[in-house]
Order: sequence, then C-alpha cells, then structure tokens
Amino acid sequence: MSAVSDSAGAENCFDIEKVSDLFEGSLIDDDDVRMEDYLEAYEEIMKFFLLMGSVFTFVSSDVRNKLDILYDLRQQDNEENKHFDSIKTMLLYEKGASLLHQKGYVSGSRTLLRLHRGLEFVYEFLLRLQDVADEEKAHHICKSAYNDTLAKHHPFLIRKGAQVAMFAIPTRGELFKRVCNDANVSNAIQRLPDMLRNMQNVYNRTDQLFTLEELHSLP
Repeated sequence: MSAVSDSAGAENCFDIEKVSDLFEGSLIDDDDVRMEDYLEAYEEIMKFFLLMGSVFTFVSSDVRNKLDILYDLRQQDNEENKHFDSIKTMLLYEKGASLLHQKGYVSGSRTLLRLHRGLEFVYEFLLRLQDVADEEKAHHICKSAYNDTLAKHHPFLIRKGAQVAMFAIPTRGELFKRVCNDANVSNAIQRLPDMLRNMQNVYNRTDQLFTLEELHSLP
C-alpha cells in the first residue's frame, strides 16, 4: 500500500490516539477545559458517528450543527475578550451577561450541553464494548449505553428510531474494522483505555462546571 493511500486511510478513520491526546491536552488549570482541543477531539468523534453510517444519523447531523455554532462563537473572540476560549469562561460569560435566555441569541452553553450529553453516550458505549468478544454482536451494548444516557433527553420517536437502527451494528470486531484503519485496529484497541480515561476526565470536569453554575437544566 502506498504512503498516499495510508494517509488517506488514516484521515478517514476514527483516531483513538488523537482523541486521547486532545482530551488530555484540553485540561487546563485545575478546573477548566480548553475549547479548541475539545472541539478538535469531537471532530474525531464525529468521524466515528459517520463511519457507523445510518445507525448514528440521529446524532451525527445534530453534532455537526452544534460544533459549527461553537466555532462561530469562538470567531467572535479577540485579544481582549476571550469569552469562548474555554468551557469555564464561556459559561461564566454567558451567565454573567444574561445571554442564556436572551431572545435570538444562540447560546454556546446550551449548545455545549448537548455535546456533553453525546460524549457520555460515546464513553459508555466504548467502555462497555471493551468487555465483549470480537465475534459478539455489539447492538445490545449500544442500546444499553444509549438508554442510560442520550435516550433520557430524546423524544419518543427519536428513541424508537435510534433503537431500531442499532440492530444494524455488527460484531465488536467488525465494528472496530469499520471505524479504524484495518492496519491500526490492534493499536486502537490497545489505546482505548487511555482514551476512555482522558475522555472521562474531560466529561467529569465539564459536568462539574455545569453543576457549579446550575446550568444542567438549560432547555
């Protein structure tokens, strides 16, 4: 295989090592998360959704929209005011400026909360996937992770559609081959625990920030 095709394959796969490094590097100070690294890590997670095909249509289009909203808000920052440089600065700015319920304002805090909930789902799915054999069907793992996380925030029709679509999820072994470059599957599985640890650290820190500012119930 040529270097060009290897590069193309890497670009089109879910890079577990990259996600791990980005989430690890996103942790700043003792209680904050750098937005740039968070969004770049989520771009890789977006690849995971897309590589799974129609199974995750119910979440992939929404994730793309949310990422674009946060990118647009970050473009408003300047040298003097970096309101969207981190998750903490964004929450404090929007809450302090009474923007969260301002008519016509697209809230970054509300947008991030939706990504935060999606991250919990991805974490739980991949965490539980570690404990099954390669030849075992993974749809029940995905369904249980979904029911325990995102399903709590989805209306009935989306829940039912998602659960039906999940029956198309292949075995664990086939799933990893689909979302990772074939040559990198063993390395990806080896790096999965590190990625999950870093993902959990980011999730917990973000969750704590929303708790401290009492923003978990943003509509």
